[in-house]
Amino acid sequence: MPDPRPRSSTPTLATRSVETLDGVLDRIGRSLFRAKFHLSPADARYARDRGRREIETHAARFIGERLAAANPDNDGRQTPMRGHPVFLAQHATATCCRGCLAKHHGIVKHHPLTDEHQVYVVAVIMRWIERELRRLPHDSCRAPLPPSKHRRPGMSSDAALL
Repeated sequence: MPDPRPRSSTPTLATRSVETLDGVLDRIGRSLFRAKFHLSPADARYARDRGRREIETHAARFIGERLAAANPDNDGRQTPMRGHPVFLAQHATATCCRGCLAKHHGIVKHHPLTDEHQVYVVAVIMRWIERELRRLPHDSCRAPLPPSKHRRPGMSSDAALL
């Protein structure tokens, strides 16, 4: 039986590459609204301290909880503008709501996101964060964070994004 879910223009996992993601980000970044988003030094420090794997896990959880449903609660207003590097990345990459996903990524509204769509959205977000971390000098992000009950002491540099 054929899959009843509509197909989108999202590239398959097999054809997705850094160059493809960079092309998507370059196109979206030409929007004056999207281009104004950048990681702050504190957001960059948080991303570097937590490491790629943890930030990617956060992104996958946020997408699954806030965006994957066919009709998410508060669609169009469910993604905060600050508070986590992933939230900022979602606005910069037009992955913040189902309307933006449809308009900029060709992922149709009113149907649940497939696993492949979710992997694609996380890949776009992570690529934007990687590009932002390259844009910021390492030492601008290296000032120590204030003590926090959520920060893991002694995190190795192997876990860092960049």
